[in-house]
Amino acid sequence: MEFLSFNPVTEKLTLEHGEIPKLKNNDVLIRVAYSGICGTDLHILDGSFPAKKDGTLILGHEFSGTVEDIGDEVTEFKVGQKVVIDPNSGCNKCTSCHGGCYHFCTKGGINNTIGIFKNGGWATHAVVPETQVHHVPDDMEMHHAALAEPMACIAHGWDIMNPIHVGSQILVIGAGIIGLLWACILHLHGLRKTVTISEINAGRRAAVQKLDLDYSVCNPTELRGNFDVAVDCSGSAPAMESALARLKHGGRLCIFGVANPAATVSINPFQMYLKELTIAGVIIDPFTFPKGLALVQAMAARYFNYEKLGIKVYKLSEYKEALEALRTGKVSKAMFKCS
Repeated sequence: MEFLSFNPVTEKLTLEHGEIPKLKNNDVLIRVAYSGICGTDLHILDGSFPAKKDGTLILGHEFSGTVEDIGDEVTEFKVGQKVVIDPNSGCNKCTSCHGGCYHFCTKGGINNTIGIFKNGGWATHAVVPETQVHHVPDDMEMHHAALAEPMACIAHGWDIMNPIHVGSQILVIGAGIIGLLWACILHLHGLRKTVTISEINAGRRAAVQKLDLDYSVCNPTELRGNFDVAVDCSGSAPAMESALARLKHGGRLCIFGVANPAATVSINPFQMYLKELTIAGVIIDPFTFPKGLALVQAMAARYFNYEKLGIKVYKLSEYKEALEALRTGKVSKAMFKCS
């Protein structure tokens, strides 16, 4: 098989060839179709996000594919079926898991993610436990299915931030792929003309216009007004701090983007008290993957045109070009076509 191997010690990514990994009884062998590059992957590559440290790692936690083989004890899948992967799981033993919060599990959750701590989808093949595999509906394209994981995370964020009423003044910070997907789900739920998207990159501002959502888009220096809800998709601590100052009474800030672990935000506790402000963090997709997949199915025709979203498809061998395009903002998202 062909795969991209990351060495966390040298921080080097290389294209390699090797044998297809062997299956355990409860595993599914996936021939990967599409595998996304997430902003988190960029943080892992530059050493600023926790990931596997011993040995090499195949990144990629957003991927779709076809079942190529199954372990002896697999019951829900057959060879040839279209599938998509939920990279997150819990240990199913700790208090967090038994409390329905496996995303807080210290052995699972973000600490055991496929593509972050276990080999993932930047490869032609990947081995995944059956419990983390989901059927792709027959009418769903594989390149759309690869967006199920970020949509599942957004579904979790939506659950946390609800209710978001039609007519509310909303600020979306950042117009990378996550900001664009948040804009799309706001539009899906009836938000019209009251959403502002703040983005420093001119190319990404242009991408917002291509989606034809009728939302305001501006450079952060041009931002005006106050908001009921702000959703940070940038991971920028200064942007979050600025958004807090723009919240109305009862306003809420959703911290969705992944910030540098060393970043800090200053708050004014008197204003937090006086205006009854709320700050909510969102991490991964606890039990929301079916919702994410359903959102992809509902939204694909209207919202998920790759060209309009600024998503570009690359071969695994074009990884250097793909990473550079994403880092410089030439694309909102890079997607590997692996098979």
